[in-house]
Amino acid sequence: MGSIRMFVGILVIVGGIFVSVKLIPPYFNNYQFNDWLKDEATHDSYSVKTESDIRTAVIKKAQEFDIPLTENDVKVTRYGAQYNGTVIIQAPYVIHVDFPGYPVDLHFDASTQNHGVF
Repeated sequence: MGSIRMFVGILVIVGGIFVSVKLIPPYFNNYQFNDWLKDEATHDSYSVKTESDIRTAVIKKAQEFDIPLTENDVKVTRYGAQYNGTVIIQAPYVIHVDFPGYPVDLHFDASTQNHGVF
């Protein structure tokens, strides 16, 4: 009886480690990408970058984090005056994770907006 409990306990620990190895990297990459996106929106509110330039920068950074984004996935909107407007960046994406017998799609919505001071 004791060896069965030990075997089940080891299986649970190994299963937890396996699930963690599969799930933690996409969530960590999403966290880093969101953090970068907020910084980018803040900087771009006071710069001369066009919506197209911002979109290109977002896609380039997403590739660094292994995030599958295309030109059509990223929506960038600017309101207001240059150097003092509002920048809204939306980049929803899906990461597919294969577990044995149970594939999972993780849906992330990386988005932010920054309002100018005035």
